[in-house]
Amino acid sequence: MKILFIYLLAFIGGISLAVHAGFNTQLGSIVKQPIIAVISTSIASAVFGSVFFFFFKKENMEFDLMLQVPWYLWFIGGLFSMIGISLYFYTIPKLGISKMIALGLCGQLIFSLFAGKFGWLNLPVEPITIKRFVGVVFLAISILLINSK
Repeated sequence: MKILFIYLLAFIGGISLAVHAGFNTQLGSIVKQPIIAVISTSIASAVFGSVFFFFFKKENMEFDLMLQVPWYLWFIGGLFSMIGISLYFYTIPKLGISKMIALGLCGQLIFSLFAGKFGWLNLPVEPITIKRFVGVVFLAISILLINSK
C-alpha cells in the first residue's frame, strides 16, 4: 500500500510540473521573456519552499553540516533548473504542451537510464534491463505517435 502512495505522489508531481509549465509559459509569453518566468518561478519556489520548511520541519538544520556540503551543490541544481525550465517555456508555444512534455520526459528517461547504469551524479547504480530498454523504445514510439498528425 505504501508503494502505491509513492506512485500516486510521483504521478501528482508530474501533473504539477505540467500545470507549472502551462502557467509559466503564459507568463513568459505575455511578458515576451521566458527568463522572467523562470525568475518568477524560482522566487516563488523559494518563498513556498521556505514556508513549507518552517511549518513542517522535523528537526533543525545543523550549521556545521551545511558547511560540509561542497559549494557547487548549492548552485548547480538551480543552473540546470533554469536551463530546463527556460527551454520548456521557450518550446511549449512552438510545439504545444503535450509534445514538449513527451519530449522532455523522453530526455529525462534516457538520461536517467544511463545515469542509473553508470552511477552518475552519485546516484545508486541500476542495471539497464530488457524491461527498461523496451520501456524506452515504447516511449520513443509514443513520442512519434504524439508528434504525428
